[in-house]
Amino acid sequence: MSQLESLMKEHFVEYASYFILDRAIPELRDGLKPVQRRILHTLFRMNDGRFHKVANVIGDTMKLHPHGDASIGDALVVLANKDYFIERQGNFGNLLTGHRAAAPRYIECRLTDLALETMFHPALTDFVPSYDGRNEEPVVLPAKLPVVLMTGAEGIAVGMATKILPHNLIEIWKAQIAILKNKPFKLFPDFQQGGLMDVSEYEDGAGKIELRAKIEVVDRKTVVIRELPYGTTTEGLIGSIEAAVGKGRVKISSIDDFTTDRVEIELTIARGSDAKEVIPQLYAYTDCSLSVSSNLNVIDDRKPVQRTVSAIAKQLTSGLKEQLKRELEYDREQLVDRKHWLTLEQIFVEKRVYKMIEDKKTAEAVRKAVWDGMKKHMRLFVRPMVDDDVTRLLELRIRRISAYDIARNRDEIGEIEKKIKAIERQLKNMVKTTTSYLEGMIGKYEGRYPRRTKLAQIEAVDKRAVARQNLRLSFDKKSSFYGTEVRGDQFKLTVSEFEYVLGIAKDGTYRVMNAPEKVFFTGPMIYAEIFDPDVGVEFTVVYRDKKRIAYAKKIKIEKFIRNREYRLIKEKGGRVDLLLPEGETGTVHLDFVPVKRQRLKKADFDLRDLELTSASARGARMAPKPVAKLKLEAAEAVKTSTKATAGAKRSAKTDGIAKKAGRSATKASAKKPAKRSAKSPAKKKSAGKKSSRPGEQGDLF
Repeated sequence: MSQLESLMKEHFVEYASYFILDRAIPELRDGLKPVQRRILHTLFRMNDGRFHKVANVIGDTMKLHPHGDASIGDALVVLANKDYFIERQGNFGNLLTGHRAAAPRYIECRLTDLALETMFHPALTDFVPSYDGRNEEPVVLPAKLPVVLMTGAEGIAVGMATKILPHNLIEIWKAQIAILKNKPFKLFPDFQQGGLMDVSEYEDGAGKIELRAKIEVVDRKTVVIRELPYGTTTEGLIGSIEAAVGKGRVKISSIDDFTTDRVEIELTIARGSDAKEVIPQLYAYTDCSLSVSSNLNVIDDRKPVQRTVSAIAKQLTSGLKEQLKRELEYDREQLVDRKHWLTLEQIFVEKRVYKMIEDKKTAEAVRKAVWDGMKKHMRLFVRPMVDDDVTRLLELRIRRISAYDIARNRDEIGEIEKKIKAIERQLKNMVKTTTSYLEGMIGKYEGRYPRRTKLAQIEAVDKRAVARQNLRLSFDKKSSFYGTEVRGDQFKLTVSEFEYVLGIAKDGTYRVMNAPEKVFFTGPMIYAEIFDPDVGVEFTVVYRDKKRIAYAKKIKIEKFIRNREYRLIKEKGGRVDLLLPEGETGTVHLDFVPVKRQRLKKADFDLRDLELTSASARGARMAPKPVAKLKLEAAEAVKTSTKATAGAKRSAKTDGIAKKAGRSATKASAKKPAKRSAKSPAKKKSAGKKSSRPGEQGDLF
């Protein structure tokens, strides 16, 4: 088992390394994945100026690529649709609509002039054997283009992914000139689809960008989408709009797609809305607005590394300067070789060295004669002569020697010397040489690759602000369900998808929720309203538990977990009797459960004495006994009743004084008043006992 474990680890590491280095992540130097490099190399080998069947290109590429024709065909179509390296003929699909390309046997392709000019140099290319050893393939192409930035790349490997957004080629060249001149520069993405882009959070390729479709207002009831955000197609965009319309988020009555080689999606706005209202909703709820993140992982020196856009641009500029230097040195070497040969040929003919071999009988003698004859003029050599030079001189035909043009030979040598001097001047100042090269490329291709995506400062759309109140809620008393899928006649509400609803049931359960499709409440609903989580809501709650003991509490609901069930009553079996909103209060009259020999049958409780507490607290006990029923007397009614009682007391006091005065006048006997005065304290005691009933919270304890 241990052997198997070590074997699996070893094989997994090999698989992961292969997938990262040779499949999914592009090489920094030429910006290509292996399959793309093999396709371009195959097209270069096949290049004869004419178009080739894509099926033939795929077949030849399979000699280098071990993963089948489907992956090669898909990669070729993607690379061709970037419009840089492969010229197309036939149906290669539509980047705007998402339609696929025709079968490989029906479409043709060839390399563009840009690719031929900048991507290949066989003499300066390192080759390795292909997967089966029958052919050779390049390690990297000697590219003079910033391919990894201009084409972008996406790939998912083992434990790693890359997403490099494409940039404008002309802007990259200008940035490279700025790098050579040690000037500041900035690079931002550019997409073939066009659209609007906010780069405030791009962070040199380590952040994200906001993209939007370009929408034109034709009139109050019609808008037209002219450009798409990167990564979308007309079909996908229309699908997202239809989904938003189906959910009632956007009011569109019809969608007409007139897209050909340019995007044109016409939206007719439904009755009751207009373009000013609909456009923000399109940006908020559809693919008309997208956020795209960038993750720049590339292969550098056979290792995956993470880079920024500016770091890649600087490294590619340094690579370009080095590549141009290698090409100039190679060209100089070729010119020197040509001059060397022309000089030898000139000496061989003009100095009549060929005459020295006329009487020689053997090959060795002939070669020796040439060596001896040429050595006399060594001072004229460009570089030392070698055996291959002798062989080449001996291969000269008599016709060539007899028709030899001395003046023409000398003119050609003069031209070569001028070219060598020009190359040496270029090599002495590679910064200037590289800058001139980039300026020449900009002048040649600037009109072909303009910026398509417009930079803009995009303000985020507040979805809550543009959301429509289109969700209708109701409660069905029979099933005890509440939501948008319920057809009930109680607690009807119309809300948006971002608004919260607070629902409270008779058994004290409650929950704060977004508009639910269907949620079950364990008791009849007694409250359902829109809930503002930033403000909360206050209630005065009067409830009885399962033993019918009455409690009261003043609460504020503000902290919650969405859609979670909470309880206002600690134990199950209780019920909420009163749920008073903030500001509503009064006195609760309590009637106790009848019991034999019960002297105290009623009590009052003033809700104004309650202090704010948590929703999960038990609250203040309102009476010491089980309560059969209770009744709220609102605060205004209590005040009026108090005034009436006070007036009655004042009237009774006046009557008492008058009676006392009458008794004094008739001089009643002392015993009779004594009996009356004995009863009076009893009445006062009884009255005192009655007033000690639990009418206030503090009287209970």
